[in-house]
Amino acid sequence: MENSPIRQFLKDHGIQEVEAIIPDLAGVARGKLVPAEKYVEEEGMRLPESIFLQTVTGEYPEDESAINPSEIDIVLKADPSTIRVVPWAAEPTAQVIHDCWYHDGRPVTMAPRYVLKRVLDLYAAHGWEPVVAPELEFFLVEPNIDSDYPLKPPVGRSGRPEIGRQSYSIAAVNEFDPLFDDVYAFCEAQNIEIDTLIHEAGAAQMEINLLHGNALDLADQAFLFKRTAREAALRHKMYATFMAKPMAKEPGSAMHIHQSVVDAKTKQNIFSAPDGSPTPLFFAHIAGLQKYLPAAMSLFAPNVNSYRRTTPHNSAPINVHWGYDNRTAGLRVPMSSPAARRVENRLGGADANPYLAMAASLACGYLGMVEGLKPSEPITGSAYDLPFQLPRTLAEALSLLRDSRPLVDLFGERFVKAYGAVKESEYEAFLQVISAWEREHLLLNV
Repeated sequence: MENSPIRQFLKDHGIQEVEAIIPDLAGVARGKLVPAEKYVEEEGMRLPESIFLQTVTGEYPEDESAINPSEIDIVLKADPSTIRVVPWAAEPTAQVIHDCWYHDGRPVTMAPRYVLKRVLDLYAAHGWEPVVAPELEFFLVEPNIDSDYPLKPPVGRSGRPEIGRQSYSIAAVNEFDPLFDDVYAFCEAQNIEIDTLIHEAGAAQMEINLLHGNALDLADQAFLFKRTAREAALRHKMYATFMAKPMAKEPGSAMHIHQSVVDAKTKQNIFSAPDGSPTPLFFAHIAGLQKYLPAAMSLFAPNVNSYRRTTPHNSAPINVHWGYDNRTAGLRVPMSSPAARRVENRLGGADANPYLAMAASLACGYLGMVEGLKPSEPITGSAYDLPFQLPRTLAEALSLLRDSRPLVDLFGERFVKAYGAVKESEYEAFLQVISAWEREHLLLNV
């Protein structure tokens, strides 16, 4: 790392420790904490390849065919553009996101960051450049030490917990001003560019919108923001949770993805013609999302809990209809100028890995563009009143992904195999748990 930007950053900021991190399949930060002096001397950090077969519970699936049976190491190489301070650390600490490689120079195709890069390379081959803007919803809750107890809204500045719905309430956000002061400060220190903060429909449910930009950079920012929100909340004796459906009587939390495509050379939005009208590529992009989103659903709804959010009359999409300025549709085209013409994919949950959700959303649109697909007619009423079009369980979603040859070819066989093995293992673990609902309604009645 002689004379590298990373070495200079560490020197300029007096960094003592470095967090060398990668996002795993669940979007969890994995890696090593290394003294700064030792980090700059390393040619590349090493981790076991099996880190990409680790489930969210820390277990490993029975099917380990996606990795080398010798349990080999992979090499982590830093992306210098991702180095940031860790603003909540007690000692001067930096964090760097890494890409993963085998010793012979091949990329680790199971790595979520690589999957997104693979999709972006397909766009680049056509002279296209996606632009995305994610919106992340999350709940603030009281600390929940016993997981058998339901979650509760936290107490704010008034000394009282929130009750009822407070959509877009400024006063409800102000209840947590000290926490959000930390969130904004932490984000500024990490170059996480927040556009807006609003109060969503649920009790103590918030939404952060990130400024639009390059898809890989925005995935990095969303990945880091989740950790930032959790760290800030802990400072104020609260939890920030990105579960898709954390509370039974509250709406779920989404990760909406606004997406458009510009010409790589001119930077003009290819969804709009010179006269301002929508182009065939715009409609083809929508059509690709309509056709392939159901098969890609496990990347937007990656956990058993995710499917509790996408149920009828739950303020979440249940199909892939599209419409102009229609929030009931899975695909919304916001009112905008021709230069800002875009599609908002509203299917994803906040629990999705941002790299994989963005990769999947852009992949579906890409397939529509290269296949020249045509969408259905836009709807004008409520899409909630129309039939369900999405898989209802994680098992069904995984089966649809495996059976979609275009998506498997696009994401790569090894990634799909590894992802399916991990998620099926989590699903089987969930099936071993007997819920309170089953004991209450089935114990003495069946």
